[in-house]
Amino acid sequence: MCRHGLREQPRCEANHRLIQSNLKPRELKTIQECRHFVRTTRIHVLTYRHKLNIDVTEIHDEKVKDARSHLIKLCGEAEGYLEQHFSTILGSFEDNPLNHLHIFPYYNNYIKLGKLEFDLLAQHTTHVPTKVAFIGSGPMPLTSIVLAKFHLPNTTFHNFDIDSHANTLASNLVSRDSDLSKRMIFHTTDVLNAKEGLDQYDVVFLAALVGMDKESKVKAIEHLEKHMAPGAVLMLRSAHGLRAFLYPIVDSCDLKGFEVLTIYNPSDDVVNSVVIARKLGGSNGARGSQIGRCVVMPCNCSKVHAIMNNRGMEKNLIEEFSAIE
Repeated sequence: MCRHGLREQPRCEANHRLIQSNLKPRELKTIQECRHFVRTTRIHVLTYRHKLNIDVTEIHDEKVKDARSHLIKLCGEAEGYLEQHFSTILGSFEDNPLNHLHIFPYYNNYIKLGKLEFDLLAQHTTHVPTKVAFIGSGPMPLTSIVLAKFHLPNTTFHNFDIDSHANTLASNLVSRDSDLSKRMIFHTTDVLNAKEGLDQYDVVFLAALVGMDKESKVKAIEHLEKHMAPGAVLMLRSAHGLRAFLYPIVDSCDLKGFEVLTIYNPSDDVVNSVVIARKLGGSNGARGSQIGRCVVMPCNCSKVHAIMNNRGMEKNLIEEFSAIE
């Protein structure tokens, strides 16, 4: 993995420190283990993200590559358990559960990510979407909730998850809200096997943990490309730099049949990158030079950068992580 030059030593040290405690097979059996795992892993990423410029695609050590895959899987499991745990707690409130979303440790992060995604989406659409699909919404569909409450008050959100229990918990969260109970619809199905219906959505979100490896992610994107409406927008969560030890990467060359509009890589405490693409064939057209090959897209979003990339947020996030334990 590492050459013997001095410049490579910090990179080696960071890689090994990040994965050292995660190389051994483990099971996350309790909510406390999930909290500790998410906290320590993310803090390692935040600590080193400004010091190191790591491209995981350049890592050739098979142990490190396997450990990264293991980390991504564990992060997905841990986040799923946390969401299920807090969704159950929120659903037990007698009043509107949405009034208590702040008890979820990463709610503020979702607020920031939702604002970021809305601002980026607004730059590439000429009308407000009437119907949005979120694939892989889980037991706590915070992206849909944040967008519906604060940014898209007249839009209907269709949330898809393969897990019926996750949808039951998620539906219970919005059932006592007079507005969102009418605009949040839940479907228990493997949408990636569906061949009809995806063409009715103006915007489709693909969750970061749908497709835990490159092959599965590309397969999901290819399915969406076949069945989304021409001109519809696909929004994906990706990862950049050290954050790619936590989430799968989506490259522009994975988006065949789409025009890549923006790839936004955050430099603050937001963990996920955001990729926006448009299905080819719509009235908006596409630049052929950006189709079918990997490109680095400019992000014409200086206002968003100014808002989101406030380095002072790092302390707040680490304090949030510390409060979990």
